[in-house]
Amino acid sequence: MDKYTRHKKIWGLLYGIIHAPLTRLMNMDCQLCQVDGPCIVIPNHVTAVDPLLVAMSFPKKQMYFVASEHLFRKGLISALLNWLVEPIPRKKASSGVDTVMAVLRHLRAGHSVCLFAEGEATWNGRSGSIFPATGKMVQRSGATLITYRLEGGYLTDPRWSNTLRRGRLYGHPVGIYPPEKLKAMTAKELDELINGDIYEDAWERQKKEHVPFKGRKRAELIEAALFMCPECRRIGTLKGKGNRLTCSCGLNLEYTEEGFFRPALPFENIAQWDDWQHEQLKSGDFPREGEVLFSDGGMKLVEIGQGHRQLKLGRGELCQYPEKFSCAGHDFALAEITDMAMVQAGVLLFSRGGKYYEIRAKHPSCLRKYLAVWENSHGI
Repeated sequence: MDKYTRHKKIWGLLYGIIHAPLTRLMNMDCQLCQVDGPCIVIPNHVTAVDPLLVAMSFPKKQMYFVASEHLFRKGLISALLNWLVEPIPRKKASSGVDTVMAVLRHLRAGHSVCLFAEGEATWNGRSGSIFPATGKMVQRSGATLITYRLEGGYLTDPRWSNTLRRGRLYGHPVGIYPPEKLKAMTAKELDELINGDIYEDAWERQKKEHVPFKGRKRAELIEAALFMCPECRRIGTLKGKGNRLTCSCGLNLEYTEEGFFRPALPFENIAQWDDWQHEQLKSGDFPREGEVLFSDGGMKLVEIGQGHRQLKLGRGELCQYPEKFSCAGHDFALAEITDMAMVQAGVLLFSRGGKYYEIRAKHPSCLRKYLAVWENSHGI
């Protein structure tokens, strides 16, 4: 039995085992989809378990999922995952050329692929834009495109949280586009089509549907997403505990079952707050001490080499300056960093000079602000 036959048999077995418990756990309903021939499925990215959630709509369509490279550094777990489903590795904060070529090889060989083209799960409940070259890659593949949307995923399992909330989650194909239709479009038109199909705004949906997402400790770890207090504008002073978000300056808000803040001042939801804090960070309008904009302790710095090899460079404080950041005694100029991205809530990845690095937080921390400073420095 070759590996592709094995993967199809394993998928048929796994689907039967996990479908009922997973959909029950997530309170998920999904629309089934059956399309002949190789397909590239592009969904919005909301939770850490999106590959499983999307797969629930495709009982007879075994797919190869593009997955973050960090999953290939977990020893026996990675070896088992590779044997079972062989994900396509994607180095976040890198050019991704190898990943594109692997996706095209699978599709041209008659296999189907699922790609989360936004690159990372949403932090604030609204979809981001896909990689600009996505449409061009889809056209080159000669495969059918299926756009897919998960609705209610953000409030069920926010990226910044480690607890689930029980509300309503729905997954469904939005559009099915055969190769001949894709060829008649420009790459830009196709990018716009995909972005429009998979776009999801949790807050606009909640204003219409008002679904309660019940769970304990709804606000805990929300400070991994929200790093600046709107009252005192200080960074790193917010704390989520139970269902409330507080700051040492006296700010005290409830994070409700519908995902809104009570009182709804100055912001009614995380997305509005997130827009504001990024603008404040960009303008530099916040208190600081000396040259250091902000800092966090307990960070581990690692260089990732060939074959997913890890070389520990040190552990210590991560400090952000206007033109650089330092971690565990190593300095990195922002201008020299070519790419940067995050995995999960506490892993920062970046590339510099052809080398690939990871910063991992030992304790819950907000690493998003470091990514935001780098993006501002590169006009992203």
